[in-house]
Amino acid sequence: MSNYPQLSLLIGGHAVSSGRETIDVLDPATGEAIAALPRATADDLDTALANAQAGFATWRTTGADEREAVLRKAAGLIRERSKDIGAAITREQGKPHKEAIGEVIYCAMLLEFYAGECKRLYGKTLVRPDGQRVEVRHEPVGPVAGFSAWNFPALNVMRKIGGPLAAGCSVIVKPSEETPAGGLAMVQAMLDAGVPGDVCQAVFGVPAEISEHLMGSPVIRKITFTGSTAVGKQLAKLAAENLQRATLELGGHGPVLVFNDADIDKALDTMAAAKFRNAGQVCVSPTRFLVEEDVFERFRDGFVERAKAVKVGNGMDTDTQMGPMASERGPDGIQKKIADAREHGAKLLAGGERIGNQGFFHQPTVLSEVPTDAAIMNDEPFGPVAIINPMSGYDAMVGEANRLPYGLAAYAWTQDAKRKMRLASEIEAGMIALNGGTVSAADAPFGGVKWSGYGLEDGADGVAACLVSKTVHESA
Repeated sequence: MSNYPQLSLLIGGHAVSSGRETIDVLDPATGEAIAALPRATADDLDTALANAQAGFATWRTTGADEREAVLRKAAGLIRERSKDIGAAITREQGKPHKEAIGEVIYCAMLLEFYAGECKRLYGKTLVRPDGQRVEVRHEPVGPVAGFSAWNFPALNVMRKIGGPLAAGCSVIVKPSEETPAGGLAMVQAMLDAGVPGDVCQAVFGVPAEISEHLMGSPVIRKITFTGSTAVGKQLAKLAAENLQRATLELGGHGPVLVFNDADIDKALDTMAAAKFRNAGQVCVSPTRFLVEEDVFERFRDGFVERAKAVKVGNGMDTDTQMGPMASERGPDGIQKKIADAREHGAKLLAGGERIGNQGFFHQPTVLSEVPTDAAIMNDEPFGPVAIINPMSGYDAMVGEANRLPYGLAAYAWTQDAKRKMRLASEIEAGMIALNGGTVSAADAPFGGVKWSGYGLEDGADGVAACLVSKTVHESA
């Protein structure tokens, strides 16, 4: 696909674009504008809210078999369109085309799981004496507003719309204005598969203005957000005003604990690939490598070797392993954190610089022996930077892993069965990978603890988060 798709709002099943102010969408490989994205007006948002209210009344009573069939059809359309959608994602976000296609296919897998959940929304009947009956029902919460981040343009949107639609809710989603095409493709697939136009809608604009307008309406009964902890806290305050339920998937600072009995080569191959995936712009990215002293030098040197070998380039080039960062903020922010770390005594072992003067490319970077008072040890770098520090043993490693207020994803490498059980219990994170790099799956809950947010997406929990329980007491 050579041409980036035309962009629009999707309101009531119609593409809306003319007569609106626009926002430039940039290609991170060049820094040049590739499209103009229309901004929703206040009237557009009010129309979307009225549609969502009407759509909810219809969709909630649509049979489970029909909802399942429509969602499965949408998943099939997403699979068929994966190469073109992936190319659009690469143009707007920068990740290698192969990674972008994989993201789109994961969306289809997730939607297929959600489709099956349409018929697994079980209630229960409680035990009572003859003449009495108590039924617990699970019903859709109501219209949902979803706000999505730019790092996974399609997947973040699918997590905002798939669960609500399976539960019987209507949804208004705001994909990122920086990466709109991937999210629009997910919504369009839903509409093409038969989801009513007033049940699934997409809007764009100034993020704070959109969230305040939608969340200020009594129509919206739940919000779901992926993004920074700072913004998540603001949305939580807004949600409290109308007592809207919330799912917040926020920042992280993924610790990786490497013990002296680990398979070091496997750990290096797995973790280096995970670190530089999507240029490190992944909420569950491994970031703080806490390595037992016995194997520190071997792990550090092996990681540096792998970092230096990463092929950086345009995401549409077939041999590219890491594309540009998604916006100018990325390399600028990384440069500041690297400089601060070095001022605090950190050692720069690989990378550390921007690449070229076109686009938003940055070298894969490795820092070692970074003190805990450096900014990068406390604030998520969200970029292609690995921090590798020597640690004295189990207690010190777990203590550092849990030191920060974040708790999204964590990783550990050890062959000791008892230690693995302790780690699973003692590490404060919503997701933990032991001897691997995968912390998400379509059928598994995805979410964090502490400042990494609350509520869950994916799996059965992602649908349950869009339901409310009703207890019906009946007497003869």
